[in-house]
Amino acid sequence: MPDASYLALALGVTVAITLALRAAPFGVRKAMADSDLLADIGRWMPLGAVVILATYCIATIDFSGTAHGLPEITGVAVTVAVHLWRRNAVVSILAGTIACLVMANAVVPG
Repeated sequence: MPDASYLALALGVTVAITLALRAAPFGVRKAMADSDLLADIGRWMPLGAVVILATYCIATIDFSGTAHGLPEITGVAVTVAVHLWRRNAVVSILAGTIACLVMANAVVPG
């Protein structure tokens, strides 16, 4: 077991680094307020995150399984259709999730 002073020092360094990293965006906010790069990142980051998550989820579909990926494909299709219809992310995600869960639970394994 390490010495108590070593653990206290390690904990102190960890806390200091964490606080500095959490405070850094607020410290440079004023300096970067007129940055075109920051505006572009703010505009494209949410879409990029969604595309990466959707690609990962679709890539992990098991087409050789019992359902052959039908619940997941149905969920994606319902999400896209509801979003094009309502233009509401919460409603479309909720509808797609419900459709996927209903389809996944309707398929009887075996």
